Amino acid sequence: MVVLYRLITFLLLVALLPGAFLKAGEQVPTATVNLGDSALTAGISGEGDLTIKEIKEWLASKQNHIQLTPILPLGLSVGEKQVYIPQDNPMTRAKVELGRQLYFDRRLSVNNTVSCADCHHPEDSYGRGTQFGVGVDGQLGGRNSPVSFNRILSKAQFWDGRASSLEEQAIGPIANPIEMGNTHDNAVKTLKGIEGYRLQFDAIFRDGTTIENVGKAIATFERALVTLPSAYDLYEPILSLRKAFGDDLDDLDALKLDDPDLYENYMTKLKVSQSNPMSDAAKRGREIFFSTKGRCSACHVGANLADEKYHNLGIGMDQAMPDLGRFAVTKQPNDKGAFKTPTVRNAALTAPYMHDGSLKTLEEVVEWYAKGGFPNPTLSKDVKKLELTNQDKKDLVAFMKACTSKLPDVEQGRLPK
Repeated sequence: MVVLYRLITFLLLVALLPGAFLKAGEQVPTATVNLGDSALTAGISGEGDLTIKEIKEWLASKQNHIQLTPILPLGLSVGEKQVYIPQDNPMTRAKVELGRQLYFDRRLSVNNTVSCADCHHPEDSYGRGTQFGVGVDGQLGGRNSPVSFNRILSKAQFWDGRASSLEEQAIGPIANPIEMGNTHDNAVKTLKGIEGYRLQFDAIFRDGTTIENVGKAIATFERALVTLPSAYDLYEPILSLRKAFGDDLDDLDALKLDDPDLYENYMTKLKVSQSNPMSDAAKRGREIFFSTKGRCSACHVGANLADEKYHNLGIGMDQAMPDLGRFAVTKQPNDKGAFKTPTVRNAALTAPYMHDGSLKTLEEVVEWYAKGGFPNPTLSKDVKKLELTNQDKKDLVAFMKACTSKLPDVEQGRLPK
């Protein structure tokens, strides 16, 4: 009877999988989802530890297994073509929820003390306010914790890009002796011993609980973590209209009569922008940021204000044995000291800065660029001394602060017993 019960349960769970038992030529059911909607990351409703009954009821809902097509929020939406979701790891609500649980579960570490969130925490805008990552037994890593939001716009991960995907990155720290200190085999064994997890893995993945599927679930959750529109994002449509129509927007009374559609469009966007306005200093800083005067957009460009490439800024290159960054992966001499460009989004919330956490404030970051970094043989060609006044520097900081925004609310508890 036990065997029969397990077989029936398995068949029911398989029937919930996207694409299960589809007829030839029939497409997998899909639905769109607005990333940034907290409903996607709010967890299974209820309080306290997740019960087996709650998990079974959640898994029994077909809508939780429908393949999702994500829609990016304003600002990030200009990077729609950058969205990267592997074909073998489509996004579903059930997978996001499983990944959420794993992200906050310290049982993935060797001694139940460290989770993904301990180095990439919602309270620190998914970074951590420490110079280096802190792992099991208080061990310090050698690099600052990068943020885990807006990863849906990125393929290669880590400061040096050694992980080719978010799926690969997600499982790396589990087996890193300095971070979570576990082994992949032991982490999988632990999860298989927790019925609530076992039920979810069997329902979501055809091959159940594997370390690869752990990575797929966490990666899917992280792809749901996106920044909502900032003051900068709300101001851009206004700026675009002003560049397109110029003086026509100065006389609003005349515009209302001559072109009511343009008037309505402009006033609607203006009202939205005024709900979270950019300061005059931030507007001036924006002009510097995107001009040859500041040269910031040579690297901080695109929807996420990051080019996803690797650059040597001279950080740490004055040390006797500097961290060579990307070079350790590619072995290309020109990659010595090069690290992945971090996003400017929410930078005001994610100090300290640079791969080694050596710069404590945004003011220090601006000063580093203004002086032209630290000279070394592989210094990026885009890092040059800048002619900036003290006011220019303050304006640049004001602009970066205007790139700050909220992220979706996330349930941090509610894990299987």
